[in-house]
Amino acid sequence: MEHREVEALARQLFSAYETGQRVSHLPSARSGFDLDAAYQVEAELKRLREASGAKAVGRKAGYANKAIWRALKLETLLWAHMYDDTVHYNATALSLPHRRSLKIEPEIMFGLKHAITAEHISATAALESTDWLAIGYELIDCPYPTWKFQPSDFVAALGLHAALVVGERVPVRPDWIPTLLEELRRFKVRISKNGELAEEGSGKNVLGSPASCLAELGTAVLRRFPNEPLSAGEVISSGSLTAGHPTDAGDRWTVEVDGLPLPPLTLRLD
Repeated sequence: MEHREVEALARQLFSAYETGQRVSHLPSARSGFDLDAAYQVEAELKRLREASGAKAVGRKAGYANKAIWRALKLETLLWAHMYDDTVHYNATALSLPHRRSLKIEPEIMFGLKHAITAEHISATAALESTDWLAIGYELIDCPYPTWKFQPSDFVAALGLHAALVVGERVPVRPDWIPTLLEELRRFKVRISKNGELAEEGSGKNVLGSPASCLAELGTAVLRRFPNEPLSAGEVISSGSLTAGHPTDAGDRWTVEVDGLPLPPLTLRLD
């Protein structure tokens, strides 16, 4: 795509994000709109978000399930930026303006203390780059008429990111990493809506482990933007541990973790 087309599409998606309007046509319906073009749009959206006063503070992983890669012709997971006005710490209630059709996903989040500047690092090396981990929620919203889209549409629409709620942050001590590596492969979560179990999930749902997802994300970013690696201080959301569940104002969600020393996290949507 030509740069003027990238800018025009980014402005359209930025307007939809700020107003809660929908985009009537998928970007992927345009000739030549592939993942390369999508990441150009995502970069332009980052520029527009920061020009409006927001600051990029992390990145979210998407499509962190290898079972769907072959069907969608993906070689790795996808990602998008998150911002200081969308990332919330220890929030118990959240109100999101301009929402369209929200879904909520429980995820493991990491805070980085070191940049990830090498490709194909191990899950152990990825954990050695982290300062903390937490359980939390990502709220996603779709600007398209339905929840049907291509991977390139996902990237172009800010990765559908609406908000991230980070629970209690637990420090990752060096002596804990060997045990944590195993715990991240085996732990399970239960997410409940208004006191009723909605779904059970597992760390295996994100590339076998959130630590593996973090390592893969580092490689995916470096391959596409070698001068913009995952950096110290960034917050990383490592992919949904369950399906995304539709949600709206008045819903009360609780996620509980078995197999990791992370306390439950309850969130109410206002």
